[in-house]
Amino acid sequence: MAVSIPPALFVTGTDTDVGKSIVSAMLTLGLGASYWKPVQSGPGPNGSAGDSAYIQSLTGLSSEHFLPERHRLSQPLSPHAAAAIDGIDICLSDFTLPQHDRPHLVVEGAGGLLVPLNPTDYILDLMRQLQLPVVLVARSGLGTINHTLLSISQLRQAGVPILGVVMNGPKNEGNRAAIVHYGKVPVLLELETLVELTPASLLGAFDRIAWPQTTT
Repeated sequence: MAVSIPPALFVTGTDTDVGKSIVSAMLTLGLGASYWKPVQSGPGPNGSAGDSAYIQSLTGLSSEHFLPERHRLSQPLSPHAAAAIDGIDICLSDFTLPQHDRPHLVVEGAGGLLVPLNPTDYILDLMRQLQLPVVLVARSGLGTINHTLLSISQLRQAGVPILGVVMNGPKNEGNRAAIVHYGKVPVLLELETLVELTPASLLGAFDRIAWPQTTT
């Protein structure tokens, strides 16, 4: 059986600040991928210029790996609110997958699935439009079962394919088993807190991913 890694994937989370950018950095570095953040609201983590700049600083990859955002908004708010302040209308028709010259593309969303883009559309609608398999990032601790199963349910109702879940934080076998059993999805990785965020530590985590298997 061979490992099956899709050429493009969408990283989303059960909530904000669950570790989407760390997982995106790990995947971008490990796959030698291009990285794309469709909507950037305000600065990135740790006061960086944006998520692209933050992930570039973590991975040490050259700027050629990072594709420009479709919308770059000034305020660190939900895209619908930040766009209103900036006088910008965000439409689903604004988004198509960008051209790139890497074997893989990592797309990172904003917040969770039901973060609004505009008065009628959510991040989930963008994911459905792009039709990429999703890596769902979830916390490992208390509360994650509910949040993760709700997110899985929304993805399935929208017809968005789920590649698997990354659980971020201290290992919790009970929560892991519950997500696999009730969510009927694989846990690709239990990503324990990295003492140092370096290219070496990200690659070490990447090497532990349990990618789906294929018989073809």
